[in-house]
Amino acid sequence: MDSDNAANKTAVSDTSAVTITKPGDMWTVEKALLEMPTYELTRTSTTSPLHFFHLLGQLKRTERKGWKRFSINRVESIADHMYRMATMAMFPPRSLRPRLDINKCIKMCLVHDMAESLVGDITPADRVPREEKIRRETLAMNHIVESLGDTISGSDELHTLWCEFEASETLESRFVQDLDKLELLLQMLEYEWDEKSDLSEFAYVYTKITLPEMQCWAEETLSKRRKHLIKKEAPERTVCTREMQDQYYTAK
Repeated sequence: MDSDNAANKTAVSDTSAVTITKPGDMWTVEKALLEMPTYELTRTSTTSPLHFFHLLGQLKRTERKGWKRFSINRVESIADHMYRMATMAMFPPRSLRPRLDINKCIKMCLVHDMAESLVGDITPADRVPREEKIRRETLAMNHIVESLGDTISGSDELHTLWCEFEASETLESRFVQDLDKLELLLQMLEYEWDEKSDLSEFAYVYTKITLPEMQCWAEETLSKRRKHLIKKEAPERTVCTREMQDQYYTAK
């Protein structure tokens, strides 16, 4: 994981992906906080973690942006996504269960997108370089942990879990990475079922699932999709290409 200084110095190599016209336009935690309707509630307290709890409220209010391009009637929030992931983590494939620290996996599910309370939901279609996405999320997590200070015990664990998830080196982090993608596939199928939409571009995330046991569950989901949904023509214009998804999911 890059240090704060390294993250701040990250060069944006793909100028076609994101345009920063001047230094003042660069994303910062301070700007993100000021743009929040609940800014006053999220100001750091020296006596309690209530400001942090208010910040978590952003995860309930922030919609998962990828679905919004398809005119879904009721788009899930980031908190919706993390809640189902955490519940799914309680019921891993039988062959994985003895090897996993289930409590750690549940916590990791609840922490892995916590930075999005400040950063928002960045999708492959946004074409924000992965280095810039990591820079923003690193600064966000550092702010969250530092703002808690000594007001609550265990705040350092938030950062440790997030770093472990991003590194994707332990079995627990790889399992949660796969849960992240499997939950997306489940939501894709449900939206297609309810909304009669063609969300084919999201199915590609299946190729990014790494654990064989989780690949089996993903394949079962896609098999159900093929069996029960009316086959439609592919969309004329795919907003999020496979190349964009490959860049987004690098090292995951």
